[in-house]
Amino acid sequence: MQYGTQYRTGVRRAALAMVTVSAAALFMTACQPGDDGVGSGSSPSHRPAEPAASSGAPSTGTSTPPSGKASPGGAGSPSAPSTPAAAKACGVSDLEASMRQAEDRPDGTGTGAAVVQFTNTSAGPCTVQGHPTVAGAGNGSPDKNHPLAVTSSGAASKVLLAPGGKAWTKLTFVQVQGEADGYCESGSTPVTYPTLVVGLPGAGSHQVALDDGVLAECDDTVTVTAVSATEPS
Repeated sequence: MQYGTQYRTGVRRAALAMVTVSAAALFMTACQPGDDGVGSGSSPSHRPAEPAASSGAPSTGTSTPPSGKASPGGAGSPSAPSTPAAAKACGVSDLEASMRQAEDRPDGTGTGAAVVQFTNTSAGPCTVQGHPTVAGAGNGSPDKNHPLAVTSSGAASKVLLAPGGKAWTKLTFVQVQGEADGYCESGSTPVTYPTLVVGLPGAGSHQVALDDGVLAECDDTVTVTAVSATEPS
């Protein structure tokens, strides 16, 4: 009986010792560095932090040009002149001249009055200004000009001509009286010219002819209006 009692006592001591060792092993495993005490089956995952959302409207994929630089076609872009002061003066090659008899002219049998038209045939705008000079072209030749005495009428100002634009001046002569070759009230002999040479300040001289007939006048005198954008009658 004593032997059986000693044997059971030894078995209990051995079992108690094994329990103590197992508990110690579990305690050491649970206290490893970096362990948060949670079992291996429930460790939290470590995901990278998401970027913070920016305040304001979402991006549209466009960019704003640096300040101080104008966009193409802005205020800094060149533009066609819109005022007489911004345009160049017309040259002789920029203009085409023609002449017709005026509807409103002095009584008589001569030409009386004519309207000269200047057309801008260039590709860009230009200006005309002033009172023209007038000369009769003897035998239609500019080399045989006979200058007429000019009396200026009206104030001169710049006229802007766009491409294809027109300006006019009116020439009023001393009228021939009577029938056939007529006569001049001054007693001088009437003169006829097949063409005239009309000069514009800065825009050269232009030879013009009437659409019908020749120019007949007295006293080699002419009154001219300043070139204008308004067509005279």
